[in-house]
Amino acid sequence: MTGSDPRTASSAAPLTGPAAPCWVTLMTRHRETAERFYSQVLGWSFCPGRLGSDFSVAYRGQVPVAGLFAVSSAFQVAVAWTPYFSVEDANVAAARVRERSGTVAVGPLTLGKGRGVLASDRDGASFGLWERTEPSTSPPAPADHAHSWLRLRTRNAFDAAIFYGEVLDWASGRPGGCDVAYEGEEVIVRCEGHPLARISSGAVEAAADPLVRPHWQVQFPVTDLAETVAAAERHGGTLVEDRTGFEGTEVTLRDPDGALFAVTDVRSPA
Repeated sequence: MTGSDPRTASSAAPLTGPAAPCWVTLMTRHRETAERFYSQVLGWSFCPGRLGSDFSVAYRGQVPVAGLFAVSSAFQVAVAWTPYFSVEDANVAAARVRERSGTVAVGPLTLGKGRGVLASDRDGASFGLWERTEPSTSPPAPADHAHSWLRLRTRNAFDAAIFYGEVLDWASGRPGGCDVAYEGEEVIVRCEGHPLARISSGAVEAAADPLVRPHWQVQFPVTDLAETVAAAERHGGTLVEDRTGFEGTEVTLRDPDGALFAVTDVRSPA
């Protein structure tokens, strides 16, 4: 068994805690199967959530790192990892999505200590919005590391950055907000100076391959990439793609229920 390693992401923004810019949730059909898989592959432990028996929270140590939600196939919800971006007002953010030709599939709905929205951008990449309505009682992640970060594969990175910037107030100059920088052929999103996500062009909306279609990918830094991949395969996962660049190696995996995620030895998403 291996696990995600905070030391490998020392310059990344934390995605957990009450002040986090984002949260990641796995929509799955078999919660207990998913818990066994990710505990063996990423070293997580799990506790019941406040949203009922179908929801649980993944922890690394004492810090919550992700949510798992078992959904019935009757809901027609895709099995996938989804980022939920923090917003001040879910109604306002959902309206912005619609105004910019995105789609709001669910919500805003009151869920536990907040209100959630499930949406997709105008190229079809799914994401969520989260408005916290009550103070968090969970300890925040240490300010100098992340347990995950994000990559958006989209048709045009510049257009996507404008869409998300207008919906989420990126590049607004507000305290605690996120900044956008165009570096090379990618867009880098930073929150309080820490990289949160990278946005890259080249996705094809009508492609049969889910890796080529526009989508948000959740990436988990790990201490031993080879052992993580081996553990995933031992416990029912599948290696989908292996990409090695000048920064390091990024491996895309499929969990036993079909959700795609990435593990990497890259030190920073930027």
